[in-house]
Amino acid sequence: MAKKEFVVEEVQKIMKNVENVRNIAIVAHVDHGKTTMTDSLVARAGLINKETAGEQRVMDFDEQEQARGITINSANISLAFTYEDKNYLVNLIDTPGHVDFGGHVTRALRAVDGIVLVIDAVEGIMPQTETVLRQAMKERAKPTVFVNKVDRLIKELRLTPEAMQEKLIKVIKGVNDLIDKYGPPEYKKEWHIGVEKGNICFGSAFLKWAVSINSMKKSNIGFKDIIDLCLSGQDSVLVQKSPVDEVMLGMVIEHLPNPLNAQKYRIPQIWKGDLKSEIGNDMINCNPNGKAVGVVFGVVNDPHAGEVALTRLFSGSVSKSKELFLASKLKTERVQQIGIYMAKDRVMCEEIIAGNIVGIVGLKDIYVGETISEGEIEPFEQIKHYSEPVITKSIEAKDSKDLARLIQVLRSLSKEDPTLKVTINQETGEHLISGMGELHLEIIEYKIRNEKKLPIITSPPIVVYRESIIAGYGPIEGKSPNKHTKLTFSIEPLEEKIVDALENGQIMQGKPKGKASIDKMIEAGMERDEAKKVVNVYGKNILIDESVSVQYLNEIMELVIQGFEEAMSKGPLSHEKVVGVKVKLLDGSIHEDPVHRGPAQLLPTVRKPIYACMLSAGVILQEPKQKILVQVPHDYANAVITLIQGKRGQLMNMEQEGEISAISMKVPVAELFGFSNNIRGTTQGKAIWYQEYAGYEQVPKNLQGQIVTEIRKRKGEKPEAPTAKDFLE
Repeated sequence: MAKKEFVVEEVQKIMKNVENVRNIAIVAHVDHGKTTMTDSLVARAGLINKETAGEQRVMDFDEQEQARGITINSANISLAFTYEDKNYLVNLIDTPGHVDFGGHVTRALRAVDGIVLVIDAVEGIMPQTETVLRQAMKERAKPTVFVNKVDRLIKELRLTPEAMQEKLIKVIKGVNDLIDKYGPPEYKKEWHIGVEKGNICFGSAFLKWAVSINSMKKSNIGFKDIIDLCLSGQDSVLVQKSPVDEVMLGMVIEHLPNPLNAQKYRIPQIWKGDLKSEIGNDMINCNPNGKAVGVVFGVVNDPHAGEVALTRLFSGSVSKSKELFLASKLKTERVQQIGIYMAKDRVMCEEIIAGNIVGIVGLKDIYVGETISEGEIEPFEQIKHYSEPVITKSIEAKDSKDLARLIQVLRSLSKEDPTLKVTINQETGEHLISGMGELHLEIIEYKIRNEKKLPIITSPPIVVYRESIIAGYGPIEGKSPNKHTKLTFSIEPLEEKIVDALENGQIMQGKPKGKASIDKMIEAGMERDEAKKVVNVYGKNILIDESVSVQYLNEIMELVIQGFEEAMSKGPLSHEKVVGVKVKLLDGSIHEDPVHRGPAQLLPTVRKPIYACMLSAGVILQEPKQKILVQVPHDYANAVITLIQGKRGQLMNMEQEGEISAISMKVPVAELFGFSNNIRGTTQGKAIWYQEYAGYEQVPKNLQGQIVTEIRKRKGEKPEAPTAKDFLE
């Protein structure tokens, strides 16, 4: 095995030749073999033994990942290779496939220029396969495909060469259909997958062999030879003639772009500043001599160095002592150290140039999605996660003296994983953690108890609901407690296209920043006159100022915005987050003396009329749903459907292949607690199932009252839902 020091020196040397750099992510549905495949590339770079590759799962270095056999965190590694007499560097990110950890995939895709999409030959394209490919297309990360576990088609399913070919053609067609559906219009054809193109290969990551059109020509191996060798147990011959690391590396180097090429079309997609400016030009051309610009796509807590900002550099270079501007904090921080990651080890470097991935130490209070630069620039587009937190638990320290430490631990965990939301319930003072699913929160609890050594108590999981409206109402006037200030509001549902644009991060949060923000709203379908009057965007809600010549309004506008945000973060019905509401400020009369218009007077003047409008219009409750795909022997299909329908599930599709039925359903998250045990019992353990976030939908009318009462009781409120009169004086 090559010495690590030698490998690190090689890496630093090759980094400076950006033409030979590839930034890639390995993405897939859960258990399709990403980490097993990555092992062979790590072994080829000399960092682990080739014999143990595939079993070692070096990128799953977290003990929970090893124990559960799944990837939980994205892991970065910089690997140096010699391929056809040239030295190359592959900055590789191994990502999770489980839906609860999908946020790691989204963040990794901001950092890379291409992906290897791993697909299980037996299972084919699964829900998470589609999700990760769609996210990659959004970030303009070019795809290649590795169809894994081909040996199972031969040894277990005993497919003929024709049947095997049919199965693989179905996978290729499925991937190309998804590229047609989600890919950038100008690259759809070019990015299509095809055997003749060489951007797809087939093999077995565990048995360490693979073939592509190029490798077949070199090794003179055809599909018939593969079947014969597999059936006769001669996999070692395949490994010798066509090793997976050689085939994969060839595909990555020949078919995925280097940063010089990728940034030309990726920068216009992820950065909305002036592309003709000097900094825009430097990023498009990946100029190492320009000013440093990068995006933080991950934060790692190092026990010795503190927070390490994992950053993709698009322009310039970073080195120790360089000063970098943080866009969200509007302040400059000095770099203390820089390094590259080799799985769990961080190795120090002198300087890293544009087109590479770097770990930076010294940027205080950094967060994922932060734009870092030399000098102030337009920030990058937000990293938008596909799914949202759907489950909440209350959490407290077992010993009250550990409260301050718990706050610190939760803060650091939510920085490492932005899909974890931490809030404080103001009424009870308890901390609430919200995550993507039961497993997500289970892992967070494990980290706190075992890694941070902090004893905690948690409540059973609770579903995160949302409040919305289906009709408009207004005007309603709100009066301040001292009756000196009056503000009039109306509300209406936000157009679906605008909600989608907010969900996709197309419209920026907060106050609109100039013409670019207004154009985005118009692009999403808002009337030009209305878009010009938007004063705040909060979550999936918008505040519009339609008032005319109201004296002193500009002096209190910050408090109006604060009151609007408070109303949207805790709705009137059950104090859940509000979505899809357009609030209009129509008129007002404001006391001239600032003493009479402080927060205590103005916040209720905003909040109460908005609540009264919502309740008069009729507030609906929305609940999160998950799509569930169950694969089960045909004999058990009816029992599975009966089980799901008993959980308010809705059958979406059912297909049969051989003896197996694939049943696709949409089920409310509230009904899924304990689902694993239910389905195992119903099918005698013969079912395999996958879950995927399916968005929010309206709670059935006959259940809304009961659910609202339960939520209100849990939150220490009166069980009876309020009426508009309760907010009108």
